[in-house]
Amino acid sequence: MIAPRGTIGILGGGQLGRMLVMAAAQMGYRCVVYAPGRDCVAAEVAGDFFNREWNDAGAMAAFAQQCDVITWEFENVPVEPLQPIAERLAPHPRALETAQDRLNEKRFVEQLGGRPAPYAPVDAPSDLAAAVERIGTPGILKTRRDGYDGKGQWRIGNARDAEGFSHTGEPLVYEGFVDFAAEFSVVLVRGRDGEVRYWDSAENVHQDGILATSTLPASDAVAGQVEEARALAKQVADALDYVGVLTLEFFATASGPVFNEMAPRVHNSGHWTIEGAATSQFENHIRAICGLPLGDTATIGASVTMENVIGKDAATAHECLADSAAHLHLYGKSAARKGRKMGHVTRVHRT
Repeated sequence: MIAPRGTIGILGGGQLGRMLVMAAAQMGYRCVVYAPGRDCVAAEVAGDFFNREWNDAGAMAAFAQQCDVITWEFENVPVEPLQPIAERLAPHPRALETAQDRLNEKRFVEQLGGRPAPYAPVDAPSDLAAAVERIGTPGILKTRRDGYDGKGQWRIGNARDAEGFSHTGEPLVYEGFVDFAAEFSVVLVRGRDGEVRYWDSAENVHQDGILATSTLPASDAVAGQVEEARALAKQVADALDYVGVLTLEFFATASGPVFNEMAPRVHNSGHWTIEGAATSQFENHIRAICGLPLGDTATIGASVTMENVIGKDAATAHECLADSAAHLHLYGKSAARKGRKMGHVTRVHRT
C-alpha cells in the first residue's frame, strides 16, 4: 500500500492526467508528471514536471526515483522506454502493448471469446482489395497504431474507394461496418487483490469519431447487453492482471455486444462519474494503484448526462452554469481548434 503523502508518477500530460492529479491530491498524494511538449495541462496542478522525451533514459530514471508508483493517462506512451521501470508501473505495460496495436487487440479479445467487427490486416494495396472483397463495404480503414478520436481513419464506401486509396506504408486494419442500435462503454476498476467493480454503462454518441455525449440511464438496447459485455471486460482485466481503471467500448447489435476497442486507462465516457457516482473513476484508479480499498461505484441521481466541450465551443461554455444541475470542467488548454476536447459538462438530475 502507498501511504498518503507518497508520490504518484503520471506518464502523459493531458486532461486525464490533470483529473488524476486532482483526485490524488484529495487523498493526500503528491504527483509528478512526465510528458514531452509544453502544452501540459496536468503539470499545472502537479507538484513537479519532467518535460522530456519518452526515450530520454536518464530523465525517465530520475522521474521513477521520485515515485512510489507510476501510472499513465495516455495509451500511446512508448512501451520500450518503460521496461527499466516496469516494476513501479500500474497497470503493467502488457496492457499498453495489447491496446496499442488494433490488430493484436482484436486477436487478444477473440481468444477470450469476444466478438469484434469483421476485420483483416492491410499491409499493402493488394491487401485492401482482398479485405474489401471478403468483408464487403462500407467499412473503416484504420492505422494499427496511434489513432484516436477519429484520427488515422478512412471510410471505404465502395470498392472504388479502395482502389483509389493511397497506401500510407504503415500497418493498417480494415474493419467491416457494424449495424448497431447504440454504442456503450464498460468502465471497470480492478484492485491489486483482483476485486472488480463496475460503473453503470453510459450510452455514448459520437460525432466525427469524437465522443459527444454519454447518457445514463442507457436505452433498453444497451441495458440488455451490459451483463455479457461486463463478463468479457472482466476476462480482459483478469488476463492482463490489470490494476486500475479499464474501459472497453461496444456496439449494441441485434446479435449481442460487438467489441470495438479497449482503453487501458481512465476514459472520456467515465467523466460523468466525478459528480454522478459515489466514487469517480479517477479516485478509484488512484485507490487501485496505491493498494487501497475500492470505492462504491453506484450512480447518484436518476439521470446523468456528460457533454464534451469541443473546439471553439469552449468560448461560451460558462453559459452552461445557468443550469443549476450543470458541473463545468474546463481543462485549461491554450488553443481551441476543431476536434480538440477543451472541457466537459455533467448534468446530474435527482428526479
